[in-house]
Amino acid sequence: MCQESNAAIITFTGRAGLRRIVICTGTGCVANGAAQVYDAFLQEIRAAGLEIVETYDELLKVTDAPKTVYLSKSGCQGFCQMGPLVTIAPDDILYNKVQVSDVKMIVEKTLQHHEVVEALLYIDPVQKTKCRAQKDIPFYKRQSRFVLKQCGEINPEDLSEYRAIGGYTAAARCYKELPPDVVCREILDSGLRGRGGGGFPTGRKWDITRVQNNPKKYVICNGDEGDPGAFMDRSVMEGNPHSVIEGMMIAAHAIGADEGYVYVRAEYPLAVKRIRKACADALKAGILGNNVFGTGRTMNLQVMEGAGAFVCGEETALIASIEGDRGMPSPKPPFPAQSGLWGKPTVINNVETLATIPLIMNMGAKEFRKMGTPGSPGTKTFALSGHVANTGLIEVPFGVTLRDIIFDVGGGITDKKGRIDPDGFKAVQIGGPSGGCLTKEHFDLALDFDSLRSIGAMVGSGGLVAMNRSTCMVSMAKYFMEFTQKESCGKCVLCREGTKQMLYLLEDICEGRATLETLDVLKELATVVQKASLCGLGKTAPNPVLATMKYFADEYQAHVVGKCCPTGECKRLAKPEILADKCKGCTLCAKKCPVGAIKGDVKNVHVIDEKLCIKCGVCAQHCKFDAVAGV
Repeated sequence: MCQESNAAIITFTGRAGLRRIVICTGTGCVANGAAQVYDAFLQEIRAAGLEIVETYDELLKVTDAPKTVYLSKSGCQGFCQMGPLVTIAPDDILYNKVQVSDVKMIVEKTLQHHEVVEALLYIDPVQKTKCRAQKDIPFYKRQSRFVLKQCGEINPEDLSEYRAIGGYTAAARCYKELPPDVVCREILDSGLRGRGGGGFPTGRKWDITRVQNNPKKYVICNGDEGDPGAFMDRSVMEGNPHSVIEGMMIAAHAIGADEGYVYVRAEYPLAVKRIRKACADALKAGILGNNVFGTGRTMNLQVMEGAGAFVCGEETALIASIEGDRGMPSPKPPFPAQSGLWGKPTVINNVETLATIPLIMNMGAKEFRKMGTPGSPGTKTFALSGHVANTGLIEVPFGVTLRDIIFDVGGGITDKKGRIDPDGFKAVQIGGPSGGCLTKEHFDLALDFDSLRSIGAMVGSGGLVAMNRSTCMVSMAKYFMEFTQKESCGKCVLCREGTKQMLYLLEDICEGRATLETLDVLKELATVVQKASLCGLGKTAPNPVLATMKYFADEYQAHVVGKCCPTGECKRLAKPEILADKCKGCTLCAKKCPVGAIKGDVKNVHVIDEKLCIKCGVCAQHCKFDAVAGV
């Protein structure tokens, strides 16, 4: 590690009394007021008579560390539901859900009197204990934060800070010392596979591009993350944009490119802002430009905002969008490695893949392979959401089980009211609308590219949506089909019309118009769309339908034969009722019903009049005993 990096470690952990306050300013925390919390810290620290530094360069000039506070922002720290998050070093304290009104107390107690503000510590809902540090919180201590580690620690808008922890040393070594074929071999030996969902060996993709006989080549970062509930790439671009740029530089050197594009969704304004600033700062520092690391080589990057089309996550559609055309996929071959952007050989990697590259080059392929599984080395970031106690951005090594993620990192399944339900697990949708369904029988399946593919699922970009027993799997399949149908570019008939007809069939099932023949037609149509669509969107669009039909055939049968939705989620098929074994006769539901459809005496079981009931759900919302079903 370089001298600067050693200096950074000393200053980041506390130098002769220096304090550092890191405020999470990822999108989730910003939405909850993190920017205002940062401003409040500026005001209160100054009011306390302490000096403030906000950049690494200012920090190096500090002479009176005990009277100085290093105040900085970070990217997403992962535990989004508990934000805004504030970390204080070297005290090793993590405060959660910090509001502007809490800042003065933190400054007075923690900074001035070295006391912990107990009310702002995370409380483990299982052990009922307060967790002082990040490492004490089950959500964190059961992860392996590798790519995400620096996202929650360094200031993403401070180039000097990134360089202080060894940033750009890997790229400099590649440009100055390592021939392109050696770099390709190192990445191939590492076993790194594309984190965008396909899992293609990154080193092989690079090498195919490297050997193309063309003087002009391009490298593209695919930041068009479009899966519902997925925000892994956004968080890396927001939290450590220079790692992505460094990964692109190494890729460019490996294939012989001198130009690249960072393609980011326009819906990610903070990611766009930070990646643009990072590019501008790197250019100003001479890292990018016409004399990369003094080698005389050229490397220029441009940031382009996508228009929000899900299909632009597909390589050829993304290329078309950069070229100024409508984002529509093209048949392959030729592959982008042979003929990509403007007909030139092009490497396209997603954000997480590129951010992993500098880490591999610094640690070596052999060391990297110690994480994960032989066929899927390394770690994977996931956006964990849905009916789970701990939601947020997580990172685990390949090979962990679904049980590990849901019950250890996630803290368990919750019911409709957010309470832990030990037996409430029903399924997990992995890989977004293009992924598949995992059930209880997959609890102990090692999650990696090959094991998931063997059961008809896929890692995808990394979305994980947990569902409890109140979830209707037919309705869930319909939700994802609505998404993919709207996002179809319309170029091929199978995807354009096939997804539309599949959606109509699912609507018939959910609304009681379907027959057993409907199920046969749906399955046949899904299989045809899967096999014959032009691009990955169409080929994977039927996955949620086929998976739910396989693992939850009884629910489809109930909808079609019994004309009943077992969970009551499909309102047209739901039969409103009050469960006799749970009703306490408190009369609250009757008092809240807007149409007077509920009758019953105090301490006696109540009854819903189906003819009057409008299924508004007010009774279920107010029932304290979960006695209302079917609304």
